[in-house]
Amino acid sequence: MAGSNFEKDTIDFKKIKKVAIIGAGAMGSYFASRFFDTAGFSTVLIAKGRRLEKLKTNGLIVNGKSYAIPVIHPDEAISAVDLIIVALKHYHLEKAVQGLEKLISDSTTIISVMNGLESEEYIGSIYGKEKVLYAISVAIDAVREGSNRTTYTKPGKHFFGQADNTHLSQRVLYVQEAFDRAKIVYETPKDMIRIMWWKFMINVGMNQASAVMKASYGVFQTSLDAQGLMEALMKEVIALTDVMGVNLTDHDIKEWYLFLNVLSSQGKTSMLQDIEAGRKTEVGIFGGKVVELGKTHDVQTPANQACLQIIRVLEQQCENKEKLYL
Repeated sequence: MAGSNFEKDTIDFKKIKKVAIIGAGAMGSYFASRFFDTAGFSTVLIAKGRRLEKLKTNGLIVNGKSYAIPVIHPDEAISAVDLIIVALKHYHLEKAVQGLEKLISDSTTIISVMNGLESEEYIGSIYGKEKVLYAISVAIDAVREGSNRTTYTKPGKHFFGQADNTHLSQRVLYVQEAFDRAKIVYETPKDMIRIMWWKFMINVGMNQASAVMKASYGVFQTSLDAQGLMEALMKEVIALTDVMGVNLTDHDIKEWYLFLNVLSSQGKTSMLQDIEAGRKTEVGIFGGKVVELGKTHDVQTPANQACLQIIRVLEQQCENKEKLYL
């Protein structure tokens, strides 16, 4: 996985002022609104193609407030930015992060708040792994409505850092200071890789179970049957970590309930939102990844195999409906 605690001595890190957001879905809109609302930051959205034109025309609406955040194509960048936050669906990553050279200098820090375990490695392979920090976001109940409207009642908690944060790097310290100014709740754990796997476990359980049952957070807060499926999916991730040297246990599932139980009961996971909107899901990097790793490490993953197949069928039904109206 990407990320290094060692920096070139010649890098001149400065207070973060210029922020670029790639991806204007629920998560990207949240971060864009926080930085745009805070004095001292120059915030832009980075987009291409039709998405660029839509954002320029419609802007963003977050919790009922309209945001006319500047939108630029990466080729139009005049100078490098200090911080890039990548908040995309996995299947958009490859195209979206190509051609960002004008936005990036040695001191630019890149944070991916994407789902899964692979985006940091991919971004780092293009622009240098030393520029990339690991990050996850939990317990933010942001819901995307239509093409440009996002609502949330809980801003969640955002974990970021390098693989080992026993001693904090300058990159991490400057991002911490920026998050403090933007009033974004964060934590930098010592072992970021373990936290990445914890979030992966949550996504595998919550996203997939909610999608197959079409259930909001409230269902998981009250239904033992819903919790049972969620936990079965999560325990298969824990079984994988047992053979992969990552220290997850059943206690980590209990820790998740502390976050789950304060979410809006009407809130929905990103995968359920995708199913309801007829969009492609990220099941490949959740159940698909678990099944793949299970075969590699000889770990049984029947719950994830079943949910993977169900969600693929749901996706196909959405695709068939689209074709009927073409």
